[in-house]
Amino acid sequence: MAKVTRSSGRGTKRRTTDTSKKSSFSGKAYREYQDARKKVTGNKYISTGRGTGRRKVSSKTSSAKPAYKGTRSTGRGTAKRKSRG
Repeated sequence: MAKVTRSSGRGTKRRTTDTSKKSSFSGKAYREYQDARKKVTGNKYISTGRGTGRRKVSSKTSSAKPAYKGTRSTGRGTAKRKSRG
């Protein structure tokens, strides 16, 4: 409901957005968008590995990331921190 000012482009652009709107580039809504696009372009190929291979678009799966348990590197690779997942 509240208006939020967001900056972009190294702080040179500003835009006012509404906080009640959901993000459209991640989560369940984006996965549904990907599945719809995959149905339209399912028989086409995409190039992989610097153009040396190819794969059908319909073979790509969009699933949730698996939970990772362990440590991850932070900073310049000198510190380690436990993962939350």
